[in-house]
Amino acid sequence: MSATRHFLTDLDFTPDEQSKVLDLAAAMKADKYGYAPYAGPQTVAVFFDKTSTRTRVSFHAGIAELGGSPLVINSADSQLGHKESIADSAKVLERMVSTIVWRTFAQSGLEEMAANSSVPVINALSDDYHPCQLIADLLTVREHKGKTKGLTMSYLGDAANNMANSYLLAGVTAGMHVRIAGPEGYLPEARIVEAAQQRAAETGGSVMITTDAAAALADADVVVTDTWVSMGQEDEKEARLKLFTGYSVTAQAMKLAKDDAIVLHCLPAYRGYEIDAEVIDGPQSVVFDEAENRVHAQKAVMTWLMVASGLAEDDRVEL
Repeated sequence: MSATRHFLTDLDFTPDEQSKVLDLAAAMKADKYGYAPYAGPQTVAVFFDKTSTRTRVSFHAGIAELGGSPLVINSADSQLGHKESIADSAKVLERMVSTIVWRTFAQSGLEEMAANSSVPVINALSDDYHPCQLIADLLTVREHKGKTKGLTMSYLGDAANNMANSYLLAGVTAGMHVRIAGPEGYLPEARIVEAAQQRAAETGGSVMITTDAAAALADADVVVTDTWVSMGQEDEKEARLKLFTGYSVTAQAMKLAKDDAIVLHCLPAYRGYEIDAEVIDGPQSVVFDEAENRVHAQKAVMTWLMVASGLAEDDRVEL
């Protein structure tokens, strides 16, 4: 029997696997109801420790489109990690559901869940990574640029968060030149940078970590940002707004990127802070394509993991 595959970080897919998942996502977008790895319907448990709009809707819709039954559970309604250990929960869930999706805080919880589960575990966001978002983003880049390899992707803002980590790791896995810009003290950890550099050496991508927003933006093909005030940081809002002012994606800043650069934002967006309204609502913005692509990307991730784990069969899915 195949070893169970999980998707906990952006590096859980090799460059070749990531490309195949992106190919599958494009095929699924063109054939919305053509794949049914969860026929039965089989159940997929989707746990939320954090609030959500796009993640909740996209997983619910995607699981249904794959022939499955989504079981969405808020943390307050379960024993997971509270009255019952994560390991025990995993051993119970693997007997009842076909995949476990978890939007949570600590990456260690996801790792413990995966270590004790014989069905795929998917990181729907943790404090360290947001890998499903990046599959959607790379699909969007492919759609608008025709490729990922060799393109320059520049991220501005809070560069010490899960989004910056995932843009760095997934971007170089896709063969991109990834530039991350933020103020001192808000840059990726050394372990993330080192892992990205190692992966970039395999793919021909590259890594730039800088405090210079202009240097990061120069001739960029893809410009990315994220909220400056994430969940749990509301008390720091005023200080953060002042700190990150020089890293806003404004119309003036976009003049440093290529004329045909596209703009990504994982949403929700706060116009006038990390991005100007005229940019996110302008012709270079592809944020709503990006949001839609969460459905197709996550369907591809779930299907690929099921087939790779020997839990579903589909000759169209390349491993």
